[in-house]
Amino acid sequence: MSTKVAVIGSGNIGTDLMIKILRLSESLEIAAMAGIDPASDGLARARRLKVATTHDGVEGLVALDEFADVEIVFDATSAGAHRRHDEVLRPLGRTLVDLTPAALGPYVVPPVNGDAHLDAPNVNMVTCGGQATIPVVAAVNAVTPVHYGEIVASIASRSAGPGTRANIDEFTETTSAAVERVGGAARGKAIIVLNPAEPPLIMRDTVHCLVSDCATEAVTASVEAMVGRVRRYVPGYRLKQKVQFERVASDDPLRTLAPGAGETLKVSVFLEVEGAAHYLPAYAGNLDIMTSAALRTAERMAALHRSRLSPNGGSPIAPEVASR
Repeated sequence: MSTKVAVIGSGNIGTDLMIKILRLSESLEIAAMAGIDPASDGLARARRLKVATTHDGVEGLVALDEFADVEIVFDATSAGAHRRHDEVLRPLGRTLVDLTPAALGPYVVPPVNGDAHLDAPNVNMVTCGGQATIPVVAAVNAVTPVHYGEIVASIASRSAGPGTRANIDEFTETTSAAVERVGGAARGKAIIVLNPAEPPLIMRDTVHCLVSDCATEAVTASVEAMVGRVRRYVPGYRLKQKVQFERVASDDPLRTLAPGAGETLKVSVFLEVEGAAHYLPAYAGNLDIMTSAALRTAERMAALHRSRLSPNGGSPIAPEVASR
């Protein structure tokens, strides 16, 4: 039995997510898409795919007959709009999977804490840059404490819709906070670059971690294992080169970012994310990793719900590391 879901937001992210649900998910069934632009390509595609639509936003979604069966709602709009959507939908008992940087609910990065908040009424998928880089920060932190973690996400300007552009400040704030809370860094910083190059360039991400002197082989092994876990649901996610280590000199200003670290190493990880091209071309890996993470999270939520409804309680959900 499939779990009925809806998507709010008919832009790049919402449309890509709708297509992923239709093509890839065996446990979720999309019942409706809501937007605010009646001429949007996303709503037009939804209608062609026989998905119920409304251009009256969240109020229009609630008014649809199909909404009665919806259990999970994906929000692919903006941080400001999500606060309103949460006010409307949470009292109605719907679970929200938030793809905006609003961060009203706990952060979820599937390979790091994917099973930690399956009962939460609202979970936040951080940002595309966060989904790409926080697993790496967590992998380094699993071996040695990360005193400072900095991530730089570079995405093609053409893949950034109006919602993404409206949330640049929230992107940096939310991602920085999640680098600390989920990635485990004592201090985090995030930077996003909208690259205007033509033809558009594929998503690139850089992670820098300042750590105390440690076994570099163990750090490399942990990062490579984490990359493998992310690739299970984002096949285009990969290392661009081997993990890099650089000893930080005692008089290097970088030392001020990691007070008390003693002998300090800078760990640098360079990533590339190629999209599956379900909606935008393959350069839009930022869409792919965000929507793939949201889809994976909702499927885990649905599996838990179904196990509780089954007569014998169902089988426990397999650990995240072994799923899919």
